Amino acid sequence: MIPTTTAVWLHAQPALSKRAALLAARLVRAGVAVLDSAGDGPGCHIVLLDDADPTPLAALAPQRDDGHVFALLCGATPPPAASSWAVLAAGAADVLWWPAGDADPAPLLARIQRRLAVARLAASDTVRQTLVGRSAIWRALVDDVVEVAAFGSSSVLITGETGTGKDLIAQAIHRLSGCAGELTVLDCTTLAPELAGSELFGHERGAYTGAVAARDGAFAQADQGVLFLDEIGELPLPLQAQLLRVVQEHKYKRVGGNSWQPSHFRLICATNRDLEADVACGRFRADLLYRIAGWRCRTPPLRERRDDILPLVTHFLAAHAAPQPVCELDPAVRDYLLTRDYPGNVRELRQTVARLWHRHCGCGPITPGAVPPDERAPCAATLAAPWPDAAFAGAIRHALDQGMSLARITQASADTAIRIVLEQEGGSNQRAAQRLGVTDRALQIRRKARPADGRQP
Repeated sequence: MIPTTTAVWLHAQPALSKRAALLAARLVRAGVAVLDSAGDGPGCHIVLLDDADPTPLAALAPQRDDGHVFALLCGATPPPAASSWAVLAAGAADVLWWPAGDADPAPLLARIQRRLAVARLAASDTVRQTLVGRSAIWRALVDDVVEVAAFGSSSVLITGETGTGKDLIAQAIHRLSGCAGELTVLDCTTLAPELAGSELFGHERGAYTGAVAARDGAFAQADQGVLFLDEIGELPLPLQAQLLRVVQEHKYKRVGGNSWQPSHFRLICATNRDLEADVACGRFRADLLYRIAGWRCRTPPLRERRDDILPLVTHFLAAHAAPQPVCELDPAVRDYLLTRDYPGNVRELRQTVARLWHRHCGCGPITPGAVPPDERAPCAATLAAPWPDAAFAGAIRHALDQGMSLARITQASADTAIRIVLEQEGGSNQRAAQRLGVTDRALQIRRKARPADGRQP
């Protein structure tokens, strides 16, 4: 049962008002608080579409980037596949067919319940303290990780550049999986060829010179828990072949042993390599790739989630400053951190923050003097870069290619800026107005004047 505190906002065109009223009545009987489309707030948004026209959804979805937008395609017959994909592309979390008559809302309720459960877990301290970020691409990844961890048991393959947080994803999956055992971590780059079998499978006494006692390997240690094979792309081919049976059947033999040992674990693998390319050139076994990639996720590099730089900086500073309050950043230092390149991604950002912290002394904000001298010249050159930059021009070009008018581009830019600054300022209208260079009253009027369905005037 969905909690009665959950709000469901119905959005329907006038032609579908009867259908919306029927759906609202069914949801109320299921214990859901249903509100009309004139409001806005937390909860799920359901958009009723006639003839799979995604226009109302396309206007609403960009403003509801929490993923809680569902589309019901109304019609006497199921919609064609192309219509369903078009609605998903417009921003819906899922799309269902709502036939004529008194249809059963159970499928919709199940999806709402799952989405809200994922949202609650993603907002929990367990996740927020491990997977730090507020950008849309990062929140979407976190939601996927939470769902596959808490509501599935498949193996997981995490890909991404070095320093993007693949190990943190593995830790979050372990915490959310509900496994009784621990997280067993094995870095495949550290496996010596002559001892790799023992590290993974364990060995019996006397299996080789120096094996004076029996020893458990990683698969035994991971029993009833999670096994994380980091940088699995570095395993040599002979060892990859030995993993096939244990990954698929969860049985293994110790080196020098004759009996099969069971081990029930959830497998997580990570790599910064392109495994498909390695399969094509014969460096990685295709049958092993299929076994370890029950679900896949890609950790984005920091250049694709620059909105997360300041939250990550705050997180790293808090770790250094504890139990004292976090130091503020001088505007020049904040701009330096925001415009700096990070080839090493989040790991490099963490090291950069550490250098600033250790050079900072006394109370007050972290000032430009804390920036190491060898980094100041590149900093000045970067800050001199013009704005609007290429990324901004690319977004405008994309809008123009879609046929957007100047009025819609201007309105969408302003609405997006307001939404982002409110998120960054924790919903504070006063601080957001100050950053936007407008009065509190002007921002309040602008927010109230925005149509609830997100349509542009």
